[in-house]
Amino acid sequence: MRIAYQYKLKPTKNQSIQIDQWLSMLCAQYNYLLADRFNWYEQNRCSINACPLVCHLPELRENPDYYSQKKTLPSLKKTHPWYKDIHSQVLQDIVKRVKLAFDRFIKGDSNRKRSGRPRFKKRHRYRTFTYPQMKDGCLEGNLINLPKIGKVKVILHRPIPDRFKIKTASITKKCDGYYLVLYLEDKTVPEVKPDLNPDSIVGIDVGLKEFLTTSEGETIKIPQYYRKSQKRLKVIQKRISRRKKGSNNRLKAIKQLGRQHKKVADKRKDFHFKTANYLLYKYDVIAHEKLNVKGLAKSRLAKSVLDAGWSSFLMILTSKAENAGLLAVPVSAKNTSQDCYNCGKKVPKKLHIRWHDCPHCGCNLDRDHNAAINIRNRAAGQSVLKAQRLLSNSRIGCEAYTEPNGSV
Repeated sequence: MRIAYQYKLKPTKNQSIQIDQWLSMLCAQYNYLLADRFNWYEQNRCSINACPLVCHLPELRENPDYYSQKKTLPSLKKTHPWYKDIHSQVLQDIVKRVKLAFDRFIKGDSNRKRSGRPRFKKRHRYRTFTYPQMKDGCLEGNLINLPKIGKVKVILHRPIPDRFKIKTASITKKCDGYYLVLYLEDKTVPEVKPDLNPDSIVGIDVGLKEFLTTSEGETIKIPQYYRKSQKRLKVIQKRISRRKKGSNNRLKAIKQLGRQHKKVADKRKDFHFKTANYLLYKYDVIAHEKLNVKGLAKSRLAKSVLDAGWSSFLMILTSKAENAGLLAVPVSAKNTSQDCYNCGKKVPKKLHIRWHDCPHCGCNLDRDHNAAINIRNRAAGQSVLKAQRLLSNSRIGCEAYTEPNGSV
């Protein structure tokens, strides 16, 4: 099992200056390596679909892949000696980030969906660097030993679970300070609970009137943190527009705006985590819709959809379910609100009609409640079988590993 914990860092003044210098140098190196990739891409492709009688063929160059770009780092330290101050693995991680960004542009991800052309990073938009490997015992009390930076104070608001090993560490600069993200792993924890109950299943339907409605008829109100803070954001944005560009007062106002946006995002994230924990505490299997949030975010409901944060909530729910050994099952969202859960016949209704009234069987209930029951029924046929299959596999894996004292 893998989890990630985020902590607030309290570096000294010299350590803060050093982190900022690292981010500046890493940003420059990222842009240089990305430009090298684009140079190869432009020289080795041809937009002409027919060859003329006389043409000039440019000399092709080798593809600057991950390994060839890693070999340039020693020469970089000779020509630019100040890069010796950066840890070697942090520099190598920059090459990996460039490779992932460029591969998503050329080849696409695991689902063959290509991303847009990678952009060069501005200094204020490059905020994170990563240590791919951390030594055992790097965390001593409330201090973490970061190579070539030293021991930095950490606010440990929650302890690291026993038997978890720190794999990587990332340092991120945000508007209100520096943060540490530790990625932890424990291979002894089974992926699915051996005592998982496939019958404890619930369907949830997310919406804009209520944040979600369960198949049991329970509703959770939508907080709308962004809409509630719009008045304050408008005041700060006016303050920025009245400041002179490049002045210190404008920079202060921009930082103030960033802190306000972060406050809204933190409230929304906290609400998502608490809601996911509440659902996973009551149920073992949670079914939800496969939503096209990007498509909905381009509609007239864009502000409300983005304020609700459905996509991030479903990601948190899935991640928390995996870490808890439970299941979050996505199902098709087609006609979940139109089909009657009782008789299965389609009852067309527009978006403003919030009540489901079936003329065929006389079923009457809230539209979202009907959709949640349909989601649960769609998942029941496949998720229970899937859960039982995962349970059998997890039991086999648990029986294969026993502790020295004989306990599983």
